[in-house]
Amino acid sequence: MNEEQINQIVQSILSKDSSVDSNLFDRHKMEKVIDAAVQKADEIGVGVTICIMSEATVVQMLFHMPNANLVSSELAPKKAWSAIAMKEPTKEISKDIQPGAPLYQMETMLDGKLVSFPGGIPLELGGKIIGAIGVSGGLIEEDQAICEKAVETFIKETK
Repeated sequence: MNEEQINQIVQSILSKDSSVDSNLFDRHKMEKVIDAAVQKADEIGVGVTICIMSEATVVQMLFHMPNANLVSSELAPKKAWSAIAMKEPTKEISKDIQPGAPLYQMETMLDGKLVSFPGGIPLELGGKIIGAIGVSGGLIEEDQAICEKAVETFIKETK
């Protein structure tokens, strides 16, 4: 994959119709999602940053726990963006960007914007990606577990 192909993918994502139901990202619903993620983080004993992003890659809500490390505030939005851009959980990206894999060096072509480790999951409703959640601050397994709880809560809140 060359830089032009990557630019086409990015442009395709940016030009999509962003007419997602605004109620999906209602502040009260997102606060419940953040609360569920924080509760899970507290159970594990880790501080994280949680980012909820719309399909148009606009941050809808970001919460940085007081005990989270500083780097997590940069990585959580990147994880959400990566899940939207690649249309898959970030934990699935790594295998495709290793030496010899089809998307090798994609991370460097995107100037470090792409994250290829766990903690980012697309939000899907009716088979359509409507956004993503990114979590960063703990071990990758912890980030993934907290993100899964956040996604589960988001989906529950949209029903």
